[in-house]
Amino acid sequence: MSVLRTQLDALIAQTDLDVSEQQRELLVGYVERLDKWNKAYNLTSVRNPSEMLVKHILDSIIVSTHLQGKRFIDVGTGPGLPGIPLAIMNPEHEFFLLDSLGKRIRFIKQVIHELGIKNVTPVQSRVEEFQPEEKFDGVLSRAFASMTDMVEWCHHLPKEESGVFLALKGVHPKDEIDQLPEWCSVTEIKTLNVPELEGERHLVILSRKD
Repeated sequence: MSVLRTQLDALIAQTDLDVSEQQRELLVGYVERLDKWNKAYNLTSVRNPSEMLVKHILDSIIVSTHLQGKRFIDVGTGPGLPGIPLAIMNPEHEFFLLDSLGKRIRFIKQVIHELGIKNVTPVQSRVEEFQPEEKFDGVLSRAFASMTDMVEWCHHLPKEESGVFLALKGVHPKDEIDQLPEWCSVTEIKTLNVPELEGERHLVILSRKD
C-alpha cells in the first residue's frame, strides 16, 4: 500500500465518512495526478502530496454528507476542487466543473479519463456566460473571495425553487453575511471538522428568499 493511501486511511479514520476501497484508490489516484501535473502547470500552490490529502481531499469530501439533490456545479473549480473528490464520493450525483482556464479543464478531462470517473462534466467558461440547459440543486464553490460575489455571479445557476448555494469558507464569515444582497439569505452554517487542518472551516448554505 502506498504512503499516500496509508495517510488517507488515517485521515478518513478521524471522520464519520463512509469511504469504499475503490473510492480511496480513486482519491489517491487524483492526488498522484495533481502532483504530477502541478510540477509543469502550476495548478495549486500546495506542493506536497501529503498536504494535498488534508487541504484538498479531506477539505472537499467532508462536505459530502451535506449535499442535497442530484445535480451540482462547482464554480471556479481550479484543478477540480471540491468537485472531483465529491464526484468520487457521490457516483450517483452529477457534477459540472466550471473554470475559465484551459489548462485546468484539460487536467480535469485527463483525470476523469484515466480514473474512469463518469459523473463529471468539465466546462471551460466564465461563470457569468455559462447558460446550463438545466439548473442545479447546488452551486458549490471555495474559490470566491466573497459570498456576495458568488451569489451575484452565479445567481442564474441554482433551481428557482429548491436550488442552494454552498460556499466553503474559512473563519465564520459574519462580515460577508451582512453584505449579502436582499434576495439572498443564509439557511444554515455548518462547522466542518477537517482532520489535521489548521484553522477553521465552515460550509455556508444560502438560498433565495421566498
